Amino acid sequence: MPMTVDQVLAETSRWPSDQVEKLFESLLMSNFRLPDPAVDTAWAEEIKRRIDDIESGREVGIPGEEVMARVRKIVGL
Repeated sequence: MPMTVDQVLAETSRWPSDQVEKLFESLLMSNFRLPDPAVDTAWAEEIKRRIDDIESGREVGIPGEEVMARVRKIVGL
């Protein structure tokens, strides 16, 4: 009979952290796709474009305090 998630957690709580890290990496690699280099490249280009827009003055950034105030208002805090 396979182990339950609770049993796995109980077992691995006694393991050295490097072994838990190896298990975690193995689970991620076996259950999720690897990052797509094309997506990473596209995001890097988009980030560069946005930074260039702000640095050149084509776009104006919003101060972090203002962004957080808006978020707090939206979520009702």
